Amino acid sequence: MFQQALGSRDHLVCYAVKANSALAILKLLAARGAGFDIVSGGELERVLAVAPEAAGRVVFSGVGKTAAEIDLALQAEILQFNVESEAELELLAARAAKLKRKARFALRVNPDVFAETHPYISTGMREHKFGIDIRKALKIYRSVAGSRWLEAHGVSVHIGSQIRSAEPFAVAIERVSKLVAQLQRDGIELKVIDAGGGLGIDYHGGSFDAAAKVNEYAAAIEQVLGDFKGRLLLEPGRFLVAQAGALVARVLQVKRNGKKTFVITDAAMNDLIRPALYQAHHEIVPVRRRPGKTRIVDVVGPVCESGDFFAHDRELQPVKPGDLVALLDAGAYGMAQSSNYNTRLRPAEVLVEGGRARLIRRRETMADLLAPEMV
Repeated sequence: MFQQALGSRDHLVCYAVKANSALAILKLLAARGAGFDIVSGGELERVLAVAPEAAGRVVFSGVGKTAAEIDLALQAEILQFNVESEAELELLAARAAKLKRKARFALRVNPDVFAETHPYISTGMREHKFGIDIRKALKIYRSVAGSRWLEAHGVSVHIGSQIRSAEPFAVAIERVSKLVAQLQRDGIELKVIDAGGGLGIDYHGGSFDAAAKVNEYAAAIEQVLGDFKGRLLLEPGRFLVAQAGALVARVLQVKRNGKKTFVITDAAMNDLIRPALYQAHHEIVPVRRRPGKTRIVDVVGPVCESGDFFAHDRELQPVKPGDLVALLDAGAYGMAQSSNYNTRLRPAEVLVEGGRARLIRRRETMADLLAPEMV
């Protein structure tokens, strides 16, 4: 979709690994020429494990890169570091000099653009922890011009996640384009504009034309790029994998407490934390429908927290203990954010390709869980 929408524009789609870091998914994307947006050394190790040849298509984002992570990325010869502070740029220069490896970098600028999304996943305002004030960027680029170990390769922006309108992206890229033009007048020629990710999906089960959304997004960005001749990087994550995944849970009990009916499943907030963390909506459907009227229920898990829920006051088809239900659109930030809270074992992952299903992550065992501990 992105390739078609961007036409002849030189671009690279860098999948945001944090959305779903399953090795099998990374391998599939690498085989199709995708790049990768990482936010930790561990995510880089995952990419290198399945596609070492893709190292040159990796961009390293994140506000707290350690010296060891930077060294790993320099040795792997990644495409670009998205630098989020002056202190980080100093550290990058020091590590590059130590290893005698030139580091290509882009400043992640904060364009002070409001994105209408959950406050936990909005990242483009001046008061957020992410990025560098765009008004300071020119001075920083000038300060490292001619550096032996740093190459000003691009500029990066990311204003948040689950954004459904193209307008905020256009506003942000317009401000970035002005910075690029100003740098060009100063003799600093950037090769890349990294537009970040954040394109949202529909979690409510309505009709959703993904291709139309990509076309709208691409058109909005293209309109404000002006005469920029370099490469455009995009970092979609959720948009690529969320709707491809579901969490399948078994109903343990259907319980009545006062006026409330609770459907208790064997899955919990440790398996899919988005509803508890963001009050996020996921459609929930029985795998096999039973006859009868729908009823209003809370769908919850067995974890010892009142916040362990998947839905409040949700209309649901009839279910009984032993039935399977599917929580849809769980392909992003499902397994990637899972935990072992309450000493619960994480589930298996199954990849369905056409009519074939294969296991890509086995179910955890208690031995797996206890292995790192010492008494």
